[in-house]
Amino acid sequence: MTIQQEIKPTAPQIYTAIAAVQGELAQSGISKDSENTFDRYKFRGIDAVYNALSPLLAKHGLCVLPRIIERDCQERVSKKGDPMFYVTVTAEFDFVASADGSKHTVRTYGEAMDRGDKATNKAMSAAYKYAAFMAFAIPTEGDNDADASSHEVAPREREQRRDGAPRRDPETLDDAQLGHLQTLIEQAGVDVKAFCEAYKIRAVKFLPSAKFGRAVDRLKEKLAEKQAADAAAKRNELADIDDDDVPF
Repeated sequence: MTIQQEIKPTAPQIYTAIAAVQGELAQSGISKDSENTFDRYKFRGIDAVYNALSPLLAKHGLCVLPRIIERDCQERVSKKGDPMFYVTVTAEFDFVASADGSKHTVRTYGEAMDRGDKATNKAMSAAYKYAAFMAFAIPTEGDNDADASSHEVAPREREQRRDGAPRRDPETLDDAQLGHLQTLIEQAGVDVKAFCEAYKIRAVKFLPSAKFGRAVDRLKEKLAEKQAADAAAKRNELADIDDDDVPF
């Protein structure tokens, strides 16, 4: 028997480790203990995934090392006019076996929305969670936990008309409507902050188009009141002038 015949190639330990973790998760699984209170469905949260995986990864000498390849962030607007941050990440996870350093890379995507600064965190959590679900074949239903909350987002201007101009979102103000509102607000002497608070919006441009007509009518009423008050003040000013004050 030659030396070459005695040496048997060994399989990379990474797949042995993944199979071992997969086998234990098949026995215990991850229950859907979290609930989305808005849409009323249960899901497996990122904490449940970490709690189930952490001891098994340590037991079988398997490391999961994340790497964010790409991130895209867009500001959207909710139907209430509040700002929303919509983040999509492309992530790679190196599954590395500590026994021999062999590895296998899994690429996934994560997306999430948030009103504050947590959209990227949620998107990364979603990417990790689904990488684990797919790599270890963990049965699941429902959504990711960007998931503990749901958001209603105003439609975006995506389509174009046949003439090439962008198709306007019917739920938002167009430039002419916005300009008309801003002019009326200025002429009527209305405080912009007070106007936005009255309609529960962050800025005038976020006024829903359905409320445009009513807002215009109200501003015109305020403008008429201001003009009547200015005219009355002018008449009072003229009435106070004596003939002796006239220099001719």
